[in-house]
Order: sequence, then structure tokens, then C-alpha cells
Amino acid sequence: MEPRVYATYWIETAFPLQQAAETMAGEQSTGTFVRVPGETDELREAHAARVEELVELGEVAAPSLPGSVLPRSGESVRRTARVVLSWPISNMGLSLPNLLATINGNLSELKAFSGLRLIDLKLPAEFLTRYQGPHFGVEGTRKLAGVYDRPIIGTIIKPSVGLSPEATAEQVRVLVEAGIDFIKDDELQADGPHCPFSARISAVMRVINEHADRTGRKVMYAANLTGEIDEMLARHDHVLAEGGTCIMASMNSIGLPAMKVLRAHSELPIHGHRNGWGLLGRSPAIGMSYIAFQKLWRLAGIDHTHVNGIDNKFCETNESVIASARECLSPMFDPPHPGCEIMPVFSSGQSAKQAAPTFRALGSIDCMFAAGGGIMAHPGGPAAGVRALRQAWEAAVAGVPAEEAARDAPELREALDAFGG
Repeated sequence: MEPRVYATYWIETAFPLQQAAETMAGEQSTGTFVRVPGETDELREAHAARVEELVELGEVAAPSLPGSVLPRSGESVRRTARVVLSWPISNMGLSLPNLLATINGNLSELKAFSGLRLIDLKLPAEFLTRYQGPHFGVEGTRKLAGVYDRPIIGTIIKPSVGLSPEATAEQVRVLVEAGIDFIKDDELQADGPHCPFSARISAVMRVINEHADRTGRKVMYAANLTGEIDEMLARHDHVLAEGGTCIMASMNSIGLPAMKVLRAHSELPIHGHRNGWGLLGRSPAIGMSYIAFQKLWRLAGIDHTHVNGIDNKFCETNESVIASARECLSPMFDPPHPGCEIMPVFSSGQSAKQAAPTFRALGSIDCMFAAGGGIMAHPGGPAAGVRALRQAWEAAVAGVPAEEAARDAPELREALDAFGG
């Protein structure tokens, strides 16, 4: 039996649910609005998408999106449902771009729907014959960072843009001396004339290498090499030559084919930045969940990805954040195939106060915990900010309330007082 791709959707429609689901299946496989010559029964049997599951969820009072229509019957009650469709892999081949056209395609524009969102995806392991998946993942990242028994504590270069290579390197000097594990470029900082990529990386790596020579501990720096494919490959080579241990790319900016090329070339972990995902994910009525989205990029080869954070500064709920993080740490394929697990990165307004709820919800220390102001704005300075985060996570893992642990940890006490208790 031919392996199949399975995609799960949430839909909202005034049309009969079975009819709506069959419309989706037809639109994204063999059918159009009318039977056409050549669409034989044999062709449909071999290539038509199947409706594997249809579960009604409830009614809504008003359409969630504009532009939908009502059926000719005059029915105006809109229902929601969960729909699972499947396709044979021969329809799209082992191709992520064509997979995306199949599972997403024109569905979101169909007039029959006042809401349609991709919420999950299950791929057959045959995709691993063409795509490499993560090279380093959780284990390889921990080895390069030298951190094994706790989350990797990270931060971001701020201001995002405007710093010269020398000023960036000086900020890195402060951070490595503070005991940070991981530093990343902001996604807005790439190769501007005020801070050319090569000059910035050379200046930063001089600081990191000198610190490593002195202490035996090399801080991981994710250099943002986002650009055209040839630029990214050359920038990777420069990072590698300078002794760097990580690169970063903005996933939505470069696309899946470019990420596949970068993964095949790279000798370093790829930090996949998700900026722009809000266009796909913010509305509950359209786009796709991050659970589905990150699977495409894991297969293409990223090793880390942002999942937002508990009580973040953006619009994503805590439940969505944790579901995404758990999915990053879950196998993508059935045994005995590689799991392609990657490191979830918690960020966005994080500080010591979020360590305990993050650990309780995630149930794992396999993550990066990135704080900007939570480190740099600590009353005792960046070193105290890093210590406070470590103290907060140590208490969380031990099951000790942060307020109790803070009695014997002044850095944690100051952090809780400064960032909201």
C-alpha cells in the first residue's frame, strides 16, 4: 500500500460538513468544481484525496472570516469541525514545496468556508530519503554549548540594529564574562553597511575565542546569515572559519528549498528563527498552527526554533506555546526511523519568574531559555541576571517555590522583585 500524507484541519462552514470536507479533498487533488474529461474512476481511486475523519465540533454565531457564501439551500447555520485528509505521496512526490502546495494550496480561499486552518501534519518516513532533518538537534547542541544538566541560558543582541561590529563585540564580551551559554543576533541584523556580516562575526568570534582560551568554555553564538542562497553558504563558511558554533536563518524569509540547501552545506547547528509566523498563525480561523509549521522545517534541517514563551509579550497563549515546545521534542516518525527532535527556544519577555511555570508545563530541561531584559536589566547587572536564571531553573527542577529558593539566592530575589515576583 502506498504511503500517505495526513493533514488535520479545523473548518467553519454553512455547507453540510461531509460536502465541505469532500470539496477540500477534491480541490487539493483530482477535482475541480465540475467533473472534467480524463478524471476517470481509476484516476480518482489512485490519486484523489480521502476524507479520513470528520468530527463536528459545534456552531458559531457569525462567520470568522469575510468572503464566505451560504449554500443554495439557504442554510445559514455555520458549523465547525475537525477534518483529516490524506493523499498518496505519489501526488506530490518527496518534495516539501509541493507538499505545502497540497496541504495548504488554495484551501483558505474557498468561498464555502468562513474559517479553515491546518492544525497538524503526519508524514511518512519516506521523506527522510530526500531530506536530512536536523544534524545536531538537542544532543548535538548541548555538546557544542557544553551544557547538559539544565536549560541552555541565552540572550539576544540589543539594540537590534545600529551597533557597529566593535560595539556588538563589546556587548558579547560583557555577556560571555557574565556566564551566558548562548547569544544570538537579532533577526533584523544581517549584513547592513553599518555592521557588515563578516566584520561583525570576526569581531565577535575574537571575543568568544579569547574567552574560550582563557576559561575552556566556548559560548555559542548564532550568527544571522539570512540572505540569498550563495550569500548564506559563504557566510556559513566564514562563521566556521572563525571558530563559530552556530548559524541562524529566518525561515519564512528564505523558504524551504533554501533551508534544504543550507542544511546540506552546513557543518554547524541551524537556529531557525520563526519571525513572520504570526501572518500564518495569529488568527485561529486561518493559516496553520506552529505544531504543523515546525514539522516542515525540522525535516528541512533546523536544529532549534523559537516557540515564544510563557506569559510572553506577544499574542500567543501559554497553551499554544507549550504545545509547540512539546512537539519539537516529540518524534516526527514512527519507530524505528529517526525522531528529528529539535531544541525549543523560549523567548519574548522571559525572566526568572517564568522558569517554574515553564518547567511545570514542559516537564523537561531540554530547551533554550532566552532572556534579554531579564538578564541585561537585572539590578545587579548581567552576571547576576544569568545567575538568577540558573537559580530559578534549579529551584524549578527541585520543586522548590521560587520565593522560597530566593531566601538563599540574592540574585533570584532581586530578579523576582524587579520582574514581577
